[in-house]
Amino acid sequence: MSVERHTEQVDVHLILRRDTDQGPEVLLSRRAGKVYAAGLWHLPSGRLDGPHEDVVAALVREAREETSVVINPADVCAALTVHHRSPGGSSRTGVFFEVRRWQGNARIAEPHVCDAMKWTVLGDLPAGMVAYCRAGLDAYKVGARLAIHFQMPGDAIAYDPAADRLRLVPDMPLRESAGRPEAAVVEFAEQAVGRITEWSDTSWAREASRVWRVGGTQGGTWYVKVHQNEKFHTREVTAYRTWASLLGHAAPRLVAADEELRAVVLTAVPGRPLYGAVLPLAKELAVFRRVGALTRRIHESAPPRAAPAGSGPAVAKADRHLDAARPHLEPGDEAFVRELVGRAADLTPLEWVENHGDLQLRNIMYASDETVAVIDLERSEPGPAVRDLVRLSDAWAARPDVYEAFWAGYGRRLTGAEEARLVIESALDSVSGIAFGVAHGDLELAERGRRTLARLRAEHCPSDSSAGDVP
Repeated sequence: MSVERHTEQVDVHLILRRDTDQGPEVLLSRRAGKVYAAGLWHLPSGRLDGPHEDVVAALVREAREETSVVINPADVCAALTVHHRSPGGSSRTGVFFEVRRWQGNARIAEPHVCDAMKWTVLGDLPAGMVAYCRAGLDAYKVGARLAIHFQMPGDAIAYDPAADRLRLVPDMPLRESAGRPEAAVVEFAEQAVGRITEWSDTSWAREASRVWRVGGTQGGTWYVKVHQNEKFHTREVTAYRTWASLLGHAAPRLVAADEELRAVVLTAVPGRPLYGAVLPLAKELAVFRRVGALTRRIHESAPPRAAPAGSGPAVAKADRHLDAARPHLEPGDEAFVRELVGRAADLTPLEWVENHGDLQLRNIMYASDETVAVIDLERSEPGPAVRDLVRLSDAWAARPDVYEAFWAGYGRRLTGAEEARLVIESALDSVSGIAFGVAHGDLELAERGRRTLARLRAEHCPSDSSAGDVP
């Protein structure tokens, strides 16, 4: 008995991707003229020219012919493969590739078959897409490597959510959890925001940081965070339910929290971390004025209260932090810190206000319109206002213009008692940062601690170069 062999064409699809404040974007083109699916959006794509051409070479050629961009084959990454059958019954295999680096600006290079081209947010794909292309992108968003998209007779060529024929073929178990949390956290997050199609690990490069940026099937972006301990979870949830809710768009909004999983789902705020940003001078000063104003809003989000008895600087932890940091301190550092600790008993108690708790540039987001917002509230707890200035003050060291901009936004200067408290808190935090940073591989934290400690010594003990350390 003769059996019909399965033969079909192979085509390639270009996922040209760029990252923006709104999330990842991909390039789409609208088909036009006497072609299949005219009037519908599609990825730049095409068929292999013949047996002499491999799929990567075909992708590079099609990209140049359709969009004018030049792609180095070394920058082509495999995304997924889709086995597709059209409503007419013919089948084909589509190989989808991701490219994040190219030369030139994308433009319509074949106007007889394409009448529009645009960048679109991956989590907010337009209506009027070819169902085959939409299936490939939906599979790509969830990290699938292989998908089947067999349409039925009578199905539309355009994507119809009521007739979604996408079927994902699961990866091997070892790959199943790559880039996403355990199943219980996934279920919790999807109960809060609906089906999630994209998980991007955005954790800090340090131990126990577990944060994901997620995108839903109907658009929208959130962050899912799993806290490393109950204390951090309680602090962050409390902050979002109290003072952070008064900041409006200047802080994320708590969507859901699970005490048992120590997990939260948060809305996304626009922008990028201020840490490492290089801004024009005028914009930099405007941003720091806004940071000052936002800091004041946090501190005034609830009435101040008297400090509890015995709530001065954390001098009880000084010995432990010094023991851990000692091999990494400069000569004279330990004596300087111990001398400051000795002054702490004579400090005037300061009123307590709401605090962010870890106010530093990598926890401050700024957008192109110079708006700012705070994230990462797991260390939030009441305390003196100067506690929020400890890590932030590194940003204006040797920058009097930035210093003045912050205080112009904050609206008042520190009192003498606050200035004295800030020096002691900063020194203790520096030693703690050095010890923790070295132990956990957070080199930026350790270096900031060394830098701050050197600055404090230069400012407050200019003649201590011969000071010895306490044995």
